[in-house]
Amino acid sequence: MITDLIQLGEPVEHRGIVVTPLFPRRDPVARYLTLEEALPLGLTLSETGPGGSVPELAVVNPLEERVLLYDGEELVGAKQNRILNVTVLVGARTTLPIPVSCVEEGRWSWRSRRLDAADHISHAELRRRTPETLQAAPLARGAAQSEVWEAVREKAARLHVASPTGASADTYLHHGRSLAELESAFPLQPGQCGAVLSLGPAHCLDLVSRPDAFARLWPKLRRGYLLDALERLDGEAAAAETVGAFVAAVEACDVTRRPSAGLGDDLRLRGERIVGSGLELEGEVLQLSAFTSERGPRAGVIARPSRRS
Repeated sequence: MITDLIQLGEPVEHRGIVVTPLFPRRDPVARYLTLEEALPLGLTLSETGPGGSVPELAVVNPLEERVLLYDGEELVGAKQNRILNVTVLVGARTTLPIPVSCVEEGRWSWRSRRLDAADHISHAELRRRTPETLQAAPLARGAAQSEVWEAVREKAARLHVASPTGASADTYLHHGRSLAELESAFPLQPGQCGAVLSLGPAHCLDLVSRPDAFARLWPKLRRGYLLDALERLDGEAAAAETVGAFVAAVEACDVTRRPSAGLGDDLRLRGERIVGSGLELEGEVLQLSAFTSERGPRAGVIARPSRRS
């Protein structure tokens, strides 16, 4: 599946961080907007009702275009900040509930009526732990919440960040200058539709079908990548052959398909030390993420749900 979709570009290495750009082998078919494009045009994200519900948000798309909400995108405001558990393709003129997890454990109070997009997508370590937990039931509400809170707390502790509400966004804010200093080393390449992050033996792959969509997502994905990189700057860089071996391992994964939270089919990848997820529409892969996983996928494991409902 992967090798039919993309080809590897030349890796870029800086301070032990290796990012390999991915380029499409096929012209994209499906059209869609990104969250960043759709919000100014009228798309809204909000609590599902006056009381709110931790594991679910309501999205209203009044536009004539479909909108791609990317797995791990952080949404800030409302009663607490959330991240998307899965990638969702929202149909034109559609209202639907979407599964999310809280990344601000210490707040449950109104900050705004609508949620906005953060300037980052969750770091790869957190995004890996969600599909590990949700392998058997990707759309289960609240099933990954304990795992997500644990990942947020651990990252803040390792990076010496104290947040009054336990907000993941505060870790990015605290290290904003360090992240900005690293970003210029990894510019977007013309025509790029994805990337593989390599930090030593750990790899993370992200791709979308449209290079124009990836261009809008890249600054947010890059910040998430670099937050993980802060913990191992100047470590030994991954060799180019390990990136190719990782992509080959993703190619060899078993893939299961289920109805998604919006349009298309939700994809789940399982393989030897690989876990991943994605979205497919009428045979076209719109989005795919894959991660090395020491634990491997934990099919059937359901984490303790949120205490709030």
